[in-house]
Amino acid sequence: MNKPSKVLVNNNQEFTIGEDSVNDLDILKQSASNYHLLHKQKSFHATVIESDFNDKTYIIRLNSNTYEVKIKTLLDELIKNIGYATGSAKIINSISAPMPGIIIGVNIKKDQKVKEGDTLLILEAMKMENAILCPKDTAIKEVLVSIGETVDKNKLLITFH
Repeated sequence: MNKPSKVLVNNNQEFTIGEDSVNDLDILKQSASNYHLLHKQKSFHATVIESDFNDKTYIIRLNSNTYEVKIKTLLDELIKNIGYATGSAKIINSISAPMPGIIIGVNIKKDQKVKEGDTLLILEAMKMENAILCPKDTAIKEVLVSIGETVDKNKLLITFH
């Protein structure tokens, strides 16, 4: 199945590129960041100047021109459409239950300082333990649940300062 990606070049031109487009290129890797490309009987020299794999952003020199390239996959588009985005955790001031369940672990208390990725709560749902992780470096303003408490989906569990 050909899964297309959107490519934004220099923040003003957008292209859709699928596996077929990439397979049509004849690419020869010359070094860690240098490539030789043949496309429709035209020769190109490409150099990857900078790359941010997590952000899918690259600075590429193609022959004598330099381009900023941002890649968005179908999954990136779906995540954006449901309201999540990179960096969105920085504005979160509370955590609600992602599903109904029972609180079986509380690892925090009021005014405790926590770091991004710390396990705050353990929620048991459908016989599975789900760790509720901290989305940012912050301090706990209020813990609104206790061990053994049954919670519904979207119940407010924790607020942050």
